[in-house]
Amino acid sequence: MCGICGVAIPSRLNRRVDESQLAAMRDSLIHRGPDGAGVMIDGSVGLGHRRLSIIDPDGGGQPMANEDDSVWIAFNGEIYNHRELRPTLKERGHRYRSSSDTETIIHLYEEFGPRCVEKLRGMFAYAIWDSRRRRLVIARDRLGIKPLYYVVKEDGALYFASEIKALVEGRAIRPELNYDALADYAANQYTSNEETLFRSVKRLLPGHTLT
Repeated sequence: MCGICGVAIPSRLNRRVDESQLAAMRDSLIHRGPDGAGVMIDGSVGLGHRRLSIIDPDGGGQPMANEDDSVWIAFNGEIYNHRELRPTLKERGHRYRSSSDTETIIHLYEEFGPRCVEKLRGMFAYAIWDSRRRRLVIARDRLGIKPLYYVVKEDGALYFASEIKALVEGRAIRPELNYDALADYAANQYTSNEETLFRSVKRLLPGHTLT
């Protein structure tokens, strides 16, 4: 179990990601990843990661980049078929610097773009920042095993995290009750659609991506 978070601010706002805000979001997830922490900031976009070391403890630090640092990823989960995918990606010229499953997602993205998620078998939530295309992609596994929540502010800024508490800690929201979701929660003991019990906070649905 790891924790991811991030911020994407529209370029028209001409505002850089606040590193202290991003770090606060990340560190509120320390219980998900006590073994390491990292941030990546590219002007108006930032990714944060808390790591629980399982695969490649020495070489799997995140956020992780591709060979030329143009694509970055923050990833939570496990890709079951990463060893099967690796040889083909190497044949296509991708150079691996670790044995982690995270790096395979990066190289798949370089080959297939956002549809790389269709090649993956596993449980996961991730965010990929493509600096050349100025494109952020967040995705969640088909069964929704790994959580991912997001908020779009009135100015268009996007905040996302593995847990809602990180959105609160990063001042993306004030913790207000979403009354529209109460009936669903009372009937099911959970909200069955993208709504959550927190006003303005959405759940990325299983098997979905957001670009």
